[in-house]
Amino acid sequence: MSAETSEIQELGRSARQAIAAAQSPQALTEARARYLGRKGSVSALLRTLGELDPAERAARGQAVNQLKQSIEAQVSERRAELEGRAQDRSLAETRLDISLPGTVAPAGHLHPITQVTRDMVAFFTSMGFAVEEGPEVETDWNNFEALNMPPEHPARDEQDTFYVEGGHVLRTHTSNVQIRVMTGRKPPFRFIAPGRVYRHDLSPKHSPMFHQIEGFMVDDRVTFGDLKGVLYAFARHLMGSETELRFRANHFPFTEPSAEMDIRWGDEWLEWGGCGMIHPHVLERCEIDPEVWQGFAFGMGIDRTALHRYGLPALRVLFDGDVRVLEQV
Repeated sequence: MSAETSEIQELGRSARQAIAAAQSPQALTEARARYLGRKGSVSALLRTLGELDPAERAARGQAVNQLKQSIEAQVSERRAELEGRAQDRSLAETRLDISLPGTVAPAGHLHPITQVTRDMVAFFTSMGFAVEEGPEVETDWNNFEALNMPPEHPARDEQDTFYVEGGHVLRTHTSNVQIRVMTGRKPPFRFIAPGRVYRHDLSPKHSPMFHQIEGFMVDDRVTFGDLKGVLYAFARHLMGSETELRFRANHFPFTEPSAEMDIRWGDEWLEWGGCGMIHPHVLERCEIDPEVWQGFAFGMGIDRTALHRYGLPALRVLFDGDVRVLEQV
């Protein structure tokens, strides 16, 4: 046996021992580099081939290449073995006990505004009120003029109203639905109009976008007493059977007489909304004879109702997207 052959065989034995001794993928990579890396022992042998005679070079080159292939095969086999052991350990450590009961996925909740809106709608539909909707971008006539708000009315000011192209506005109340529904229709009728409204009003207690619900009833014998009876029943449905309401005289251009509703919450009275008998001018602009028909209208904020009903600290939390708010409903 020549010295060169003995050297190759010794490298093969040394490589087998190093590969077998590797206990991790990192140690195996380091062992391979000692033999097949750019500065490894086998690579060094390959670089010496150019110094040999052609006949000797071929034989020695074949032997070195066989050693290289053998080491690569041993490394691959050892790597597969180490990875298999690691997978077995992982499966043992994270073994799933299929006899245990499964975990229940968290259930979703309706947003407080959605929940309150649905409760409001359910109450009024049980009393025979229809649900009507209208556009959020509205004409000046339906949002102001037909509701008895002349051009000089302060509600039309740009400090209060969002104006858009074409003389239209983002509706400042859902009373625009009152005009759309009553125009061209013959009483009697009763309906509610929930929806989003917009005003130039941003503070800790207000938002430029909020939600309102308004109700309307027109018949030939509707009185303010009917209005109070509906509102008392409505408040107690939402807030409990002991809920107290009070009415204060106020002024709204689309109702006469007009009143402000306050709801008792704990030890204080909170403003809840406005109400009154529909102004004769509004009926006339909807082509309804005020000498024959009369009606009432009311409106309150859905957001503020949700705020008090669920004990939330500020209006902004309704729109922050905090899931803890949803978990309370």
